[in-house]
Amino acid sequence: MNNKSEDNNWKRMSFKGNKVWAQIDSKEELVQDKGKVLIKYNLKQDYEYKVKYESLMPEEQAVPAKRKISKKTSSKKKSRQSIQELDPGANLPDNCIKIYTDGASSGNPGPSGIGILLIYGEKRKEISQYIGQGTNNIAELTAIKVGLKELKRNDLPVYIFSDSSYSIGLLTKGWKPKKNKTLVFEIRELLDKFKEVSFIKVKGHAGIKENEVADFLATSAIKKGQE
Repeated sequence: MNNKSEDNNWKRMSFKGNKVWAQIDSKEELVQDKGKVLIKYNLKQDYEYKVKYESLMPEEQAVPAKRKISKKTSSKKKSRQSIQELDPGANLPDNCIKIYTDGASSGNPGPSGIGILLIYGEKRKEISQYIGQGTNNIAELTAIKVGLKELKRNDLPVYIFSDSSYSIGLLTKGWKPKKNKTLVFEIRELLDKFKEVSFIKVKGHAGIKENEVADFLATSAIKKGQE
């Protein structure tokens, strides 16, 4: 009986093209807290997310799997179309921001670190950070997240270079994460803040100078974290 009662506190809605459960009150109206509503992707999951009220759409606007996004989707969903994977040989605009990211794990899972190289014109910034115990996939995703959070402008084209097919697939091809769901959700939220983001898949240890720098920063972070 208790489970059935709890199920009645949630309503099927659409969020960024995905079907979700949104919290409602006794009048079947969305419960808002400072303009945000609690949602779940599955009623059985323990964790919940807070999203903006205006981001929630009727259930019928959810996009079926393996189907192109409708032209009638909201502006929020349209911004997702600008997140794509590009060929490594693509010509990049002069005013773009480049983010080279890499993650490393000693043991997988084990002590993990991230390396990030940000380039904008003549400006460069390096980040080497120990993130504790984790997997290679967690480290790769975390590097992307931290790199995006470092940016102060969201109006310029952003190009993220990564050798992680896992990360790029999750963030450009709409793969549904089986693990690291919270981390993936947080990155997708960050991506929505930018006008244009593209991912470029690079080969690891292939002599690409900037990618080698990111790799060095990631592995160095593990060594420093274990000292």
